[in-house]
Amino acid sequence: MADPQHLGSHIRQLRRAAGLSQIDLAGGNLSPSYISLLEAGKRTPSDEVLHQLAERLGCEPEALLRHLRADQPDPERLQIDLRYAEISLRNGDPKAALEAYTAVRDRAPENSQDPTRLAADLGVAEALEHDGRLEEAIGHYEALLARAGRGATLVPRLKITVALCRCYRELGNLAHAIDVGTAALAELEALQLAPTVLGVELVSTLVGLHCERGDLHRAGYLAGNAIGQAEAVSDRKALGAAYWNASVVAHRCGDTGDALTLIERALAIYAEGDDARALARLRNAYAVVLLQSDTPDVGAARDQLNRSAELLADHGSTVDQAYCHTALARAELLDGEGEAALEHARQALELLGDGHRLQTARALLVMAAARFHLGRDDAAEADAERAALLLEASDAGRQAASAWNDLAEIMQVAGHAERAAHAYQQSLRCLGQRSDLASLARRTARRPRPAEATASAEGTA
Repeated sequence: MADPQHLGSHIRQLRRAAGLSQIDLAGGNLSPSYISLLEAGKRTPSDEVLHQLAERLGCEPEALLRHLRADQPDPERLQIDLRYAEISLRNGDPKAALEAYTAVRDRAPENSQDPTRLAADLGVAEALEHDGRLEEAIGHYEALLARAGRGATLVPRLKITVALCRCYRELGNLAHAIDVGTAALAELEALQLAPTVLGVELVSTLVGLHCERGDLHRAGYLAGNAIGQAEAVSDRKALGAAYWNASVVAHRCGDTGDALTLIERALAIYAEGDDARALARLRNAYAVVLLQSDTPDVGAARDQLNRSAELLADHGSTVDQAYCHTALARAELLDGEGEAALEHARQALELLGDGHRLQTARALLVMAAARFHLGRDDAAEADAERAALLLEASDAGRQAASAWNDLAEIMQVAGHAERAAHAYQQSLRCLGQRSDLASLARRTARRPRPAEATASAEGTA
């Protein structure tokens, strides 16, 4: 039975891999519109056309002909297409990856435990996540987790769990992300297995989550465990990830020296590998530490961010690029370039879209600072308040408190004492501080003390 859709999908993959446009593939004797219909599976080519296409694509005609035979999936072909999808995702093209993974999934055996089908299903979820479609990605990850076995097979489940934690974190649901990760860690510890790379990744993920939430004590404890486990498995990338997250904890605790030492160790490890996206994201994190140290090194930070931006243009997601723009906005602001900072913050928010509460809040805070620097106090106040509310909604209490405090300082400098006082109170509330004494004073201030009441009565008489 002929299946032109499988053929069309494969021709499109080969054309893109060869760097050809539809006009190039059409040549002088076919029309680009015919190529478009062919790739959409709406035309079945003749043998003569197949031979012409194969020659232009640099493959054998048989490699195209086999895609017209859909009675049985070709395992070898499925593996080649799966590899193409993986390369597309690694090269920063999630849309092409999603299309390729979906095609493999649809042609793979319907057995839910078939390795090729599982790989394709996981790829679909990863491509959706990489494209910023987090809620859709979560649906696919949750379905995969429900299909995965428990007990001794827990270790393969950890990759899905870590991905789920990542997505929930980006959506700002820190509490649920921590619950998912903690449950998996408890199950892993109950099995008393030897440390694994995925186990280290799970612990490192929980370090970041607790850090975001403001529980630095728990984050520090887990960071120490992650480094110990990473050293036990003798895996350089796992050790780099552990150092990376430990540096985040040190930075949040105000230990800039330790943070720089740890993140530089991580950077040295990742520079040896071939994960361009991870290296770029680490450069972003390194730049932030440099910018937020007691003596900011704007030049070194900008160098790291420019190198990161080059990698992310080819390998990064929209969220990765937004992180980079937010950090560049900080660098411009420290140099006194308010308009340039504002533009980077705008680009970050545009890339983030409607989701990603945590990073949206960070971009808004930098935007607020830039607008305040430019004398646009009302707009700065609105941005800072929106950022604080987003952080509160994400259960990031410590960060929300910091955002309210920033807003209070903006209002104070602008001469709005009453609004500054309100923002300071909101900051204290996020830290769990109750202003009972102030509230009591407000209530009792309206009632005259006994002596005052008597004097008042006497005066009236």
